[in-house]
Amino acid sequence: MDYLYTLSGFAVGAIVGLTGVGGGSLMTPLLVLLFGVHPATAVGTDLLYAAMTKAGGTVAHGRKGHIDWAITGRLALGSIPAATITIIVLSQLPKGSNVLGQIISNGLGFALVLTAIAILFGRKLRDYAGQHEESALRKCCLGKITVAVGAILGVLVTISSVGAGALGVAALYFLYPKLSPIKIVGSDVAHAVPLTLVAGLGHWTMGGVDWSLLGSLLLGSLPGIWLGTQVSTKVPEHILRRLLATMLVVIGGKLIVA
Repeated sequence: MDYLYTLSGFAVGAIVGLTGVGGGSLMTPLLVLLFGVHPATAVGTDLLYAAMTKAGGTVAHGRKGHIDWAITGRLALGSIPAATITIIVLSQLPKGSNVLGQIISNGLGFALVLTAIAILFGRKLRDYAGQHEESALRKCCLGKITVAVGAILGVLVTISSVGAGALGVAALYFLYPKLSPIKIVGSDVAHAVPLTLVAGLGHWTMGGVDWSLLGSLLLGSLPGIWLGTQVSTKVPEHILRRLLATMLVVIGGKLIVA
């Protein structure tokens, strides 16, 4: 089975390299629906997988000055406490019951649908935000709103492992429409590392991490990301993103009604 995990990691990595969409929106449902991994284990393992893979991206973006650390700090100010509180709440659920699995499965489905919306309508949201950049609410409370968005992402990512990528980028585009795209991506990647690490370690304390599975996924995903990045300029991105969004809606709906 390990080689299938590695192959899946390679496939997801390639899609991430092609589209830029976070691996959690693909990896976690793949583990749950195709391999029958318990939702809690799939989420916990994928969170640490994300922390490790995005750490390298953070170093690269940081060296090139592609990270707005003030924005990253505001997001983390909301997300890290929210993730910690979410882990504490989840740890209080009855042991041995399927309550935790059901909550994570439903949360994952909801997060996938939101991610699909962000993929399809991200540009329109960005244009709308650019037209309303001088609003009174934005002028007075942008910092506080950013912290609140971070808190929402913290809860969503901790429950589902989804949201630190496409949703985080969409939120930053909406909040900071004049910030360059590369700084949006760099700041989001930098924020994802401490968030997924804290959430992943929290799941580990609850027994929700499979280290052997994590190693197999990393073995395949790293070369997959490299390959996807190399050929990304030769594939029509808008077609890929629409197909991906459709797939996420179908998978998310299946998880919600399951």
